Amino acid sequence: MSEVLLVGLIMVIVAACAFAPLGCFLSAYAKAKQAGGDSPAAEGGIAKPVVPEDSILRRHFLAQLQSEIEAALFPRPTDSMLQRHYDSLVAAKVESRLQALGK
Repeated sequence: MSEVLLVGLIMVIVAACAFAPLGCFLSAYAKAKQAGGDSPAAEGGIAKPVVPEDSILRRHFLAQLQSEIEAALFPRPTDSMLQRHYDSLVAAKVESRLQALGK
């Protein structure tokens, strides 16, 4: 009887780790503690994205960033003057995101 209860308890713990929003983060926490806390993984387990040095990768990174910003904004206007204002708004948001990344 106790073996069944023990196996059931272990299955519940494994299921809780598997379906939890963060999963079993104990291994990531242990690695962050072992690294001394200076690594980006120590800040919640998520590394900050870094702007690539390679020109092609940098272009793709900036295009992805711009498309994320445009997806959060309203649709692109059809009027030429409003398009210029929209483009300057997107450019300003890209610059602020890049400054927030520290680059």
